[in-house]
Amino acid sequence: MESVKKRLTEFSLEAHDLYLNQSVPYLEESPDPLQFYRDWIGPNKPCIIRNACSHWPALSRWTLDYLREKVGSKVISVAVTPNGYADAVSGDRFVMPEERRMSLSAVLDIIQGKEEARGVFYVQKQCSNLLDELPELTDDVESHVSWMSAALGKLPDAVNFWLGESRAVTSMHKDHYENLFCVISGEKNFILLPPTDRPFIPYGEYQPAVYRQQEDGEFEVVDQSDSEKVPWIPLDPLDPDLDLYPQYRRARPLRCSLKAGEMLYLPSLWFHHVQQSHGCIAVNFWYDMEYDIKYNYYQLLEALSEVTAPT
Repeated sequence: MESVKKRLTEFSLEAHDLYLNQSVPYLEESPDPLQFYRDWIGPNKPCIIRNACSHWPALSRWTLDYLREKVGSKVISVAVTPNGYADAVSGDRFVMPEERRMSLSAVLDIIQGKEEARGVFYVQKQCSNLLDELPELTDDVESHVSWMSAALGKLPDAVNFWLGESRAVTSMHKDHYENLFCVISGEKNFILLPPTDRPFIPYGEYQPAVYRQQEDGEFEVVDQSDSEKVPWIPLDPLDPDLDLYPQYRRARPLRCSLKAGEMLYLPSLWFHHVQQSHGCIAVNFWYDMEYDIKYNYYQLLEALSEVTAPT
C-alpha cells in the first residue's frame, strides 16, 4: 500500500511539472473545435475564453431591473442557508440547503436590500433550471456553445442559471461534466485543483441533512435518516487546516477570476471552490461525459486514491 501511495504522489507532482499550467491561460476568441479538443479537452486542462459569449444579448440586458420586469413573477427554486454554505460539511453532517419556492422578484428584493430576510439566498438549482424555470430568458443566450458541441459531438445535457448573494459559497467538490461557465454580470472567483491532486485532498463520509428555517427565523439541521452517507471534502481551501490535513500542503491550487463576458472551460473531475460578487449572474453548460475514456481513466485514479488519501 505504501508503494501505491508513493507512486500516486509522484504521479501528481509529475503532472504539474510536465503538462499542467501554473495559472489558468486565456484564449482571446472562440476556438476551432478540433484544436480545442486537442489542446484542452483531451489533456483535461482549464482555460478562460474571452469574447466567447460577449455577443449574447444577455450581457447588455440582464440587469436586476430587467430580470424583475421580464420574469419577476416566475416562481423558481431557491437555496436558503444560514451561512451561505450549501452542500457542505458542517461538523459531522453533510448539510444541504432548504429548497424554497419563491418568485424571482422576492429573491431580487433580498439581494437589492429592499427586504430583510434571515439567511443567504442563492438561485443555484441545476438540472437545466434556465430551460425549465426561466425559458423566457433563453432568447438572450445561445442554446448551446457551437464549437464545444462540435468538439464533443453532442449538445449540452443541462443549461443552468445562477444568481445570488456574495455570501453564497460553493464548497470544494468535483463533477463528471465538461463545464462551460459564463459570467453575465459581476465576477466569480474559482479555486481549482486537478484530478491528479486527489491523493492530497481529504474525503470523509457524512450523515446527510438539510437546513430548515423555524418560525423564529433560526435554522435547524434535520437529518435524512433514510439516506446513505455522503462522501465529501471537509477541507476549506480558503483556510485549510494543515495540522489536520497535512497532505494538502502538496496540492497546487490554481486561482482565477471570471468577469462578465468571459467563459471558463472547467474540465470534468477538476475540484473547484467558487465565490462570487453580490448579485452575480451566470449561465453554465454541462456536457455529460461520464463514459468518456478520459473519465474512466480518472475514475481509476480516484479508486486508487481512496485507499491512500487522508480522511
